[in-house]
Amino acid sequence: MAQLPTEIVPSVAPSEQSPASVAREFQRLVDSGVPIRAVGRAKSRPKLLLSRYGYVPKYKIELFDTRFYLAGPRQNPDLRFFIVYVVQKRGGREAIHPRLFYKDLSLIWRSSSHVIRTSDELWIGKGDVIDVSRGGFEYVESMEQTTDLPLEIQDALEVCNRKIRRVPEDEEAMVLILRNAPAGRVEPYSDFTGPRRAAAADPRNLINGGRRVARFKRKNDPTSLVFAKGFEPDFKRGLIERGLSKSSMYGGQLHRVRVLSKNKQVQYLMIAGPHQAWVIPPQALTTELSSYGVRTVDVLADEDLFVPGFEYHYMDDTVDPPELFTQIPKGYAGAPNEYDDSRADASAWLEKLSVIRALRRNL
Repeated sequence: MAQLPTEIVPSVAPSEQSPASVAREFQRLVDSGVPIRAVGRAKSRPKLLLSRYGYVPKYKIELFDTRFYLAGPRQNPDLRFFIVYVVQKRGGREAIHPRLFYKDLSLIWRSSSHVIRTSDELWIGKGDVIDVSRGGFEYVESMEQTTDLPLEIQDALEVCNRKIRRVPEDEEAMVLILRNAPAGRVEPYSDFTGPRRAAAADPRNLINGGRRVARFKRKNDPTSLVFAKGFEPDFKRGLIERGLSKSSMYGGQLHRVRVLSKNKQVQYLMIAGPHQAWVIPPQALTTELSSYGVRTVDVLADEDLFVPGFEYHYMDDTVDPPELFTQIPKGYAGAPNEYDDSRADASAWLEKLSVIRALRRNL
């Protein structure tokens, strides 16, 4: 494996082609024999995704050597998502990979790795995993940031998402597009992990030598945040771009700021609204994307740095007796969100982070 190239680029915009033009361009790919490598229930007859199910591309986004053809947005009771055809050429051969891109409540778009759908369970795969020890037990936990789509296309996905006001309901897409894994399988499959393992095999691709770029010196103390030297966000000289978006959940207008680290090895996206500001997990500047549309190189950091403005905090009544489930550091949960009472305000934690204070000053 060679060292991966890097590039600093502004956010890309969707193609200005009409939906009809995008659809015709994609159909020419299919007619020319470019294979559709579906992995879900549509695997045996993938062209039915276009003819029977109506997942015909309307929008196109291009980044590096990858084209993303997006059908119109869909939703189910849990997710807003796109069916996306990721088109890449590898080893001289082009292929089309149907994927499902969804919007997380931290307002980041992600690419699901798989799904577990049974009669009593629906869980969407959140990428690669890590083994952790807690309380004398061993656990497998998802590294959700491994499914984060490139920061460079986040704005374009938002633009496409806003183009349609009435978004149709769709509860079948998940199993058509994604592998339906057996109950309890947190780990993704090799087509997700393989490119990541290959990239990590060359030590030159490891950000900060595979060590965390940010950590807390003291548990449950937001003021103890420290960055590895050079990996601090550079608000003075590292601004790539800033923009605006809106969210009812977060109270209206949001500022979105993308900045480089001081050593120009990673990039950060931060979002600030009227009441909360938070940090999206940083990304490398590598140009290699997997067939899931995500980067193959990680940037590791303490996960408590990436608590979103509203995070899970509720009494879980599926166990007896009910117990508190929370992803907000102990003692920092605020009022529940008015749209989703399973999530609470995390601003008490966030506003004590040095990076958020710096963001506020520079906004």
